[in-house]
Amino acid sequence: MTIRSNPEDILRKTIARFVDKEIVPRAKEIDEKGEFPREIFQTIGKMGIYGIRYPKAKGGAGGNTTLFCIICEELARGLMSIAAITAMQCLMGTNFLFHYGSEDLKERYLYPALRGEKVACFCLTEPEAGSDLGNVSTRAHRVEGGWIINGMKTWVTNGPVADFFTVLCQTDPEKKFRGLNFFFVPRETQGVKVSKPFDLLGTRTTKISELSFTDVKIPPHHMLGEEGRGLDNLMGILSEIRTMTAALAIGLQRAALTDSIRYAHERVQFGKTIGNYQLIQAKIANMATDLEASSLLTYKATKMIDEKKPCLKEASMAKYFATEAACRAADEITRIYGAYAYSMEYSAQRYYRDVRFLLYGGGTHEILQTNIARWAGL
Repeated sequence: MTIRSNPEDILRKTIARFVDKEIVPRAKEIDEKGEFPREIFQTIGKMGIYGIRYPKAKGGAGGNTTLFCIICEELARGLMSIAAITAMQCLMGTNFLFHYGSEDLKERYLYPALRGEKVACFCLTEPEAGSDLGNVSTRAHRVEGGWIINGMKTWVTNGPVADFFTVLCQTDPEKKFRGLNFFFVPRETQGVKVSKPFDLLGTRTTKISELSFTDVKIPPHHMLGEEGRGLDNLMGILSEIRTMTAALAIGLQRAALTDSIRYAHERVQFGKTIGNYQLIQAKIANMATDLEASSLLTYKATKMIDEKKPCLKEASMAKYFATEAACRAADEITRIYGAYAYSMEYSAQRYYRDVRFLLYGGGTHEILQTNIARWAGL
């Protein structure tokens, strides 16, 4: 009899070994150093992870959204910063170039990015346009020989170290959402200016900055996708973005729960370990239940994506629940650790800082709650 291994289990074990060997022992050092982890970034590229969502025939690894989210989860269990960098490279930073870029651009930028030789990033948010994409003011206007871009983007993950940018621009303000389009901009293009990295509360290895575009001229084929379809193309990966964020949240929950259980077994008060006290048991029980529910919601959504079923509602619920559960877990571990959680020596404080990163990308929870209520029939 032939026993066939489950590819999801094989991938999880492979990534878990990498995380336990290369990331967990160095997580504190990497976080405190606060520099882009170039060596680990390149190693992940050599493992073929950045192409997990793309078919082998097109330079990818032939995986799917479920496998992608398993990778995100395991990396986040080790260090949220590295997971966030990887998620950007796998999804938003390369997706539009893969689907809509010319073969020349793919050869020069996409395929090296999938190998970890170039860093990708995604420029969506503006100072006055976060959730409200209808207010995007970065403008691309057509000129002879291409397009001219003027404007500014903020909260650009990987911005300070990126080799190329996928930029959302407005081409016709009168068309509002139908005037939104994505453009490919290499870093070396004249008129592109990157600010110094933001000083962040958490995910300190993830480099984030502002970008300004001043009379940036690009060729016509640098528009990524059919004109007027930018928002539709973004909506096409929104479920993936939200399930990916949920997977990051699951990874942090797992790390917090594991550390909490270990500490509850070790810490002795009043003659017995604190794990014997019911209030500590209640905290562990709540964290474990939240983790299980987060996993069920998230991987239900990834399966639906892989089966090409509409699942924006399920993905939104997964992102909302898993991220709020991660916030609860990050809070509970600080209570279980007590005063030790206030020390930078222990991982509890890092979980507490890093978890805030998950609240904003892929839709704020206020937006998600509004949408979920509407889907529920309100």
